[in-house]
Amino acid sequence: MLTVGLTGGIGAGKSTVSAELARRGAVVIDADAISRAVVEPGTPGLAAVTEAFGPDILQADGSLDRPALARVVFSDPAARARLNAIVHPLVGVESSRRQAAAPPGAIVVHDVPLIVENGLADRYDLVVVVGADEDVRVERLMRNRGMEREEALARIRAQADDDARRAVADVWLDNSGTTADLLDAVGRLWEEHLVPLARAAGDHAGG
Repeated sequence: MLTVGLTGGIGAGKSTVSAELARRGAVVIDADAISRAVVEPGTPGLAAVTEAFGPDILQADGSLDRPALARVVFSDPAARARLNAIVHPLVGVESSRRQAAAPPGAIVVHDVPLIVENGLADRYDLVVVVGADEDVRVERLMRNRGMEREEALARIRAQADDDARRAVADVWLDNSGTTADLLDAVGRLWEEHLVPLARAAGDHAGG
């Protein structure tokens, strides 16, 4: 199989790329979705997070109050590291299980926001980064997520910058234009890079 690491900063358009790759036949493993699943009510993950941060990060029904937890960890690097130390290993185990379950010859796309920040680029055969100008991303976050400008900038600047992303990117998809432009670029990525690489990997394995 071919393993692809897909990443990009908040507001860059990574989710659009992920959805299009899935539509074209990739097996997409969404780290964000898994990170939510491993802290669902009744899981060891939620028990560990509650023990670390206290009951104030729970809603009345016992589920995780994500905005409350975000307020705790966003401005406190030590708290964020403590949370990551709980959640990331659980996500890694489940991601590995899903990859192992993929069919032979699959193109497996790991949709991971923090590939750069967590030094994960070497885990994948190919790293694809979705990028967009900062002002474009700010405008999207304000329009689509209701953020104030200052909040959007803070979220963007809390992540790796484009220089760090470019340093690990095998393919850079620029999403400063229209959605149609981005989907065209994903089509070229699929036909010109991913499918040939997956075929070559299969031929090599067969040989």
